[in-house]
Amino acid sequence: MNQFVLQQGHSPELELFPHIVELGAKKNSSIQLNSLPESVSDSIRIYYVIDGKFEWNIHHQPYMLYPGDVALILPGQAFGSEKGFLEIGSLSWIHITIAKLESGEVVPGKWSSLSESESLTIGKILVLNNSLVLSKLNEAGRILQYIQSELFNQHIGYCTRVNHLIDELFITITRQLTRQSNPARDFPKAFMQLEQTLRQNLSHQWTVEEMAAVVGMGTTLFNEKVKSYSGFSPINYLINIRISEAIKLLKKVDISLTDIALDTGFYSSQHFSTTFKKLTGYTPSEFRKNNLPHN
Repeated sequence: MNQFVLQQGHSPELELFPHIVELGAKKNSSIQLNSLPESVSDSIRIYYVIDGKFEWNIHHQPYMLYPGDVALILPGQAFGSEKGFLEIGSLSWIHITIAKLESGEVVPGKWSSLSESESLTIGKILVLNNSLVLSKLNEAGRILQYIQSELFNQHIGYCTRVNHLIDELFITITRQLTRQSNPARDFPKAFMQLEQTLRQNLSHQWTVEEMAAVVGMGTTLFNEKVKSYSGFSPINYLINIRISEAIKLLKKVDISLTDIALDTGFYSSQHFSTTFKKLTGYTPSEFRKNNLPHN
């Protein structure tokens, strides 16, 4: 294998790719003390094990990686070895700057050709996933090799090709994350996780595609599963959650109807009032009046 390390600001190959912080491949044939201390980065770091066995701590959890495995470290997560050194073996990696939205989600930057909805969906999957190690994802290793080849050979169109390959790497990883979770086999558990996620961020204007991404399903299968499990379409199921949360808030007299409407994801007070009356038979103000304690 070709060993190399390209670093932003030091390697001319990366001048046109400010989002690539580092790209490398290494065959480690001897143990060097303090060669892998724990560190935290603002970039997303992706490591692919070519051969050997590596024991790493990712986000303060121990993992053991074997050939074909991928480690995914998000911005702000700690990464390193408890032993403090890199074991004998070979690996390749890439560090990429990721845009962070005000809502806390991460998305690929302007360099990406992914659509806005695709970027948001991938960002949600990356942030919400609990699997920091992906097993036997050889495709990720091949993509890293292709990126290396494009950067060193610089044939016509290599800039576009490199960015497309990074998009492909994110797509490959997020698809594997959804496959590993096996949501269709244990949908009740996935359904509970979905509801928890929705309730934690009800003000967000959720789409069916985004909800499906949370549980790692395509929209068609997701629609079928939600309908079968709850009796509602995904959107009607979401509306019911919004109303149930609004009912809790209406019992708190210090919160205005407008704030309740916005906090639970309705477009306006009128939209909230219309939907609430349709489902409960009362306007929000009528419901509040009838359910406040009387002196």
